[in-house]
Amino acid sequence: MTATLGATDPGGRPLAAVLRAETRLFLREPGSLFWILVFPAALLTILGLIPSFRKDDEALGGRSVIDLYVPVAVLLAMIMAGLQAMPPVLTGYRERGILRRMSATPVRPSALLTAQIVLHGAAALGSAVLVLAVGRLAFGVRLPRQSAGYGTALLLAVACVLALGATVCALSRTSKVAAAVGSVAYLVMMFTAGVWVPVQTMPDLLRRIVECTPFGAASQALDQAALGDWPGWTHLGVMVVWTAVLGAASTRLFRWE
Repeated sequence: MTATLGATDPGGRPLAAVLRAETRLFLREPGSLFWILVFPAALLTILGLIPSFRKDDEALGGRSVIDLYVPVAVLLAMIMAGLQAMPPVLTGYRERGILRRMSATPVRPSALLTAQIVLHGAAALGSAVLVLAVGRLAFGVRLPRQSAGYGTALLLAVACVLALGATVCALSRTSKVAAAVGSVAYLVMMFTAGVWVPVQTMPDLLRRIVECTPFGAASQALDQAALGDWPGWTHLGVMVVWTAVLGAASTRLFRWE
């Protein structure tokens, strides 16, 4: 393991070598791939098979429940990647001394962190594309009308969840602690993303509170872009602030040993 992670490629690009090695290891984890790539689309499919969820409702602005759940399923994939998949991997490397041994190689431990962020971020974005495709092809959910705004909100949401995952890694000394902390954060983020109750249908006071959280803001921003409007600057700003704060905290607190 250490030899693989510590090796450089013939061109002398250690980050590229680490990324290739981590990609091979990531693809050998069917559990992570299922929960990130398959589960959100499968959940959307199950909900879409409920007839009442496909009917337009005036209380929802003339939209159906399944319309509201497409951005929720997109965010669910990000939560899975950032809080359930990534933290145990990185804390496991640190716990087993792999990061410490990498310090004696041409590859810096930060290359491993970068590779994990790239892989889990790419998996989350891939899942988002799959969810949008399932929503469109299976249930006739329109693709986002404001594609640039949707992409902006999507990238900010990915950055935010990966910063949150890195913070969980920084605060957790072992993989077991990371799994426990990640599970608590996972449940909270699922609620604020609207997995159980779409943010748009929450009572006004609760919705305002939830919109101050990273995934409550992301849910609203994605929904606005899906309707053809540019995401609210307040919602985008909330995600930027959370990303900056969590990114600074994880950088300051993270320990390689």
